Amino acid sequence: MLSVRRVELTDVTKPQAKPARPHFSSGPCAKPPGYDPASLATAVLGRSHRSKLGKQRLQYCIELMRELLNLPDTHRIGIVPGSDTGAFEMAMWTMLGARPVTALAWESFGEGWVTDAVKQLKIDPTVLRADYGQLPDLSAVDWSDDVLFTWNGTTSGVRVPDGDWIADDREGLSFADATSGVFAYDLPWDKIDVATFSWQKVLGGEGAHGVLILGPRAVERLESHTPAWPLPKVFRLVSKGKLAEGVFKGETINTPSMLAVEDAIWALEWAKSLGAGGLIARSDANAAALDRIVAERDWLGHLAVDEASRSRTSVCLTVDADEAVIKKMVALLEAEDAAYDIGGYRDAPPGLRIWCGATVDTADIEAMGPWLDWAYATAKAG
Repeated sequence: MLSVRRVELTDVTKPQAKPARPHFSSGPCAKPPGYDPASLATAVLGRSHRSKLGKQRLQYCIELMRELLNLPDTHRIGIVPGSDTGAFEMAMWTMLGARPVTALAWESFGEGWVTDAVKQLKIDPTVLRADYGQLPDLSAVDWSDDVLFTWNGTTSGVRVPDGDWIADDREGLSFADATSGVFAYDLPWDKIDVATFSWQKVLGGEGAHGVLILGPRAVERLESHTPAWPLPKVFRLVSKGKLAEGVFKGETINTPSMLAVEDAIWALEWAKSLGAGGLIARSDANAAALDRIVAERDWLGHLAVDEASRSRTSVCLTVDADEAVIKKMVALLEAEDAAYDIGGYRDAPPGLRIWCGATVDTADIEAMGPWLDWAYATAKAG
């Protein structure tokens, strides 16, 4: 059995060594190591995104994502407006309504999709809920329905353990909001009909742009189903009954930020140098380092108690203190440039949320541990 060194809080002094990059926000997340905006390619800036060069860069970005994700040729990738939220709502608005819907909600974004389905689209979904830190009963999902779920709960620190619970012979579509899971886990693309994410998570890219991935069954739905509600222009993926293929070849629906695209390309090229396995390994090492910190401290715990469903990117922690003390801790750490933006999500139980994705260095997670001790002791004393 692994022995755990206990950290006592008596006579805690301010640490000297700080994380080199104290960027632990869960979105936008830390830039990749070595990032320098001066190193971005700039030839396309000031050019039309519909120019030959603009379309080449957008298509190159798509090709890099496909290669890193080991995505089958059967799946299409589109760059769309509105970050992950825009991408997921685009999928909901264009594809739901053909059959019953089941929505899984165990954190705030899953609850958001329930609100969209009930209040905006006026459908009556079956809702399977669980408290923060837990998963609903995945075996209760009826796969004759379309199913909405978050692969990795950014605000709860809970993820689905794998794709085994998704039926191979499903009649409905699987809609995975995978924004803090893509590039951090080996996703089973044969189980996912629709996936969405944004560059601002595991890649450390900029916000405002989403990525929509469609499997062949999702394309079939788009071409065979006409929604009962109006579709804004930025949601329209079909023209004359056929998929607008250009959207998935770099011909975006509206004007993207080419600076954000170049930023994403830089991150993707960095990621390519590591490979998909390297990205996953970095996230795993960071999560393991944070696990050791938690195990050594009686006053820290994981909101997600079950390790099999615990996020390895957006890790949510409980603190043996009230909300006022936790807020003071977060402020102290930011003022000391020891850890930025690690307060729990506003709708989640009071606690800490620490990003462990691939762009964070494990040494910085380790260096944060003594600072957590100092901030906790200082906040409790004050």
